[in-house]
Amino acid sequence: MLQRIRVAALAITLGAGALVMAPSAATAAADPVITRVGISPNSPIDVTNGAVTATFSFATKGADKAELQLKPPGDISVGKPVDLTSTKDGDWTKWSGTRSFDSTNVGTWSWLAVAGGASRGGTFEVSVKKVLDTKIVDFDASPDSVDKGDLIKVSGRLLADGKGYGGQSVTITFRERGTDAYRHVTKVTTGGNGWFGATVRADETGWWRAEFAGTSAAKGSVSDTDRVDVSRGVLGSRIAGFDARPEPVDKGDRLTFSGALLVEDRGGVAGERVSIFFKADGSSRWEYVTSDVTGRGGRFWASAPAETSGWWRAEYGGTRGVRGSVSDADWVKVNQPAPPPTASKADTRLIKFNAYPEPVKRGQYLKFKGRLQVFDEGSWEGYSGKVALFFKPTGAKKWQYVKTTWSNDGGGLYTKVKGWNSGRWRFVFGGDDDTYGATSGSDYVRVKR
Repeated sequence: MLQRIRVAALAITLGAGALVMAPSAATAAADPVITRVGISPNSPIDVTNGAVTATFSFATKGADKAELQLKPPGDISVGKPVDLTSTKDGDWTKWSGTRSFDSTNVGTWSWLAVAGGASRGGTFEVSVKKVLDTKIVDFDASPDSVDKGDLIKVSGRLLADGKGYGGQSVTITFRERGTDAYRHVTKVTTGGNGWFGATVRADETGWWRAEFAGTSAAKGSVSDTDRVDVSRGVLGSRIAGFDARPEPVDKGDRLTFSGALLVEDRGGVAGERVSIFFKADGSSRWEYVTSDVTGRGGRFWASAPAETSGWWRAEYGGTRGVRGSVSDADWVKVNQPAPPPTASKADTRLIKFNAYPEPVKRGQYLKFKGRLQVFDEGSWEGYSGKVALFFKPTGAKKWQYVKTTWSNDGGGLYTKVKGWNSGRWRFVFGGDDDTYGATSGSDYVRVKR
């Protein structure tokens, strides 16, 4: 194109004789030709009664590719292309594509057809004959009475000039009892007959309604309100910070138990009875031991004599409007009295304890190995016995029971658990009828987040 302009300018400057310098018809490529874009239905496209699909068509000559761009009203960006199909008709190529328009697209649109180095543009209108009157009818929020946190269904129908108005955005709003303002909850789109519905969570008593903001083709409207009463329902409870101490403890000494009873939305609650239960090692049955009534802040305290190693926990039976709960269990080792001098028991030891790898990534397995030995006839030999794995998190004062494993006939120990926190690990052998107990050295492992 630039070359042609230069040739024309030179012809004007030098006279007609300069035209002999222009390319001959045999060698110059013909400029692409593009026709005006036809639109069906004709502009303006009337979307008063709903969405309309318009067809855009044009023809090109001397170009193998073509593009049609449409730009919305007021949009200063590059137009978006329309998907085109093509057919050949001699030297011409016919192009066709479609786009749907509705009441949200009202205004003056621009079109631009491009083929090779040629382009052609124009405008067309999308319009409505009149602004529709709308009304939201049959709005309902149900059920009318629910517990806090329950789901309710809100539904209704949007009409325009008395007919179902589909494809429109409706906002569900809520006003809590004791307040003046409605707040946005969710948005829904009406179906072809104007019906809409949504499922929402009810946390407070108040009024629900639907709002249609309106468009250039339709006026806005607001539904009637519908009240839903929300009751608090049954509250949850939990026992926090339960602890049985000291650990370990000698048989016959007293253990003390403490913790706090917390109730949802209320915090610590006084005047509620909390019971202490015990399950001995090797047993599957929890047995009642003692109880206490919670005081200020929901705290409780109780005590009982230690008889044998096992698990302790606190239980709250609940009351009207409050669910019961059970604390985490706490394992306590009870040291049995030393055997009489006449008893013949062998010493044991746990050696070569190692926790690895170190460091370990959070949630990955930690492995533990060691060896349990018994002193028999003047030498240390491997011993088969039940050994417990304990862990003490960084900053904690108390060792926590993790799991039990068995050494093999040669005394070899191996087990694994997932690592969640940094801290120290160790093996503990509680002894048996023939041997005294033993505790390994501890090994620190850092857990990477």
